[in-house]
Amino acid sequence: MSPISTRHRFRDPRSTKYDFLTSVLVRCPSCDKVAHVVAGPEPTGVHDPDLFAPRRLVCRNCGTAREWSRGYVALHWDPHESATDPYFGARLWLQTGTRHGWVWAYNPEHLDLIKRFVQASLREGIPWHDHGRKMTVVARLPAWMQHAKNRDEVLRAIARIHASLLRT
Repeated sequence: MSPISTRHRFRDPRSTKYDFLTSVLVRCPSCDKVAHVVAGPEPTGVHDPDLFAPRRLVCRNCGTAREWSRGYVALHWDPHESATDPYFGARLWLQTGTRHGWVWAYNPEHLDLIKRFVQASLREGIPWHDHGRKMTVVARLPAWMQHAKNRDEVLRAIARIHASLLRT
């Protein structure tokens, strides 16, 4: 009996969606090209990595720049509609539809985590007796993305998302 290759094994790194909000790729509301939502200007010497820290939407193509500071954050989204960023409500750049629903990610690191989870044949979750984070990004993925029978379709969707990133 041979040991299972680490290439096909996934261990949950316990990342939450909040860990991926430092840099979000979105569609520019003005020109529909790729734009970035990043941490905004901080008050004198204060470093606030909080969910409600100021943010800035910047488009290098058309020069659009918008500020967001301490307002409403919408982390939910309709599974039948395209996903949006929680600060400006701009459509995410890294997303595509499938027959089951939307595959989306905030940034390439988020997309890579989803890809590693989906392509793994052995997925190790968090043990029930562990008192750490339980509702991680991979634990919250829709059931259709977690089924092995949909693996190829989800990986094709992720490949389309990667291709859209390379075209920018």
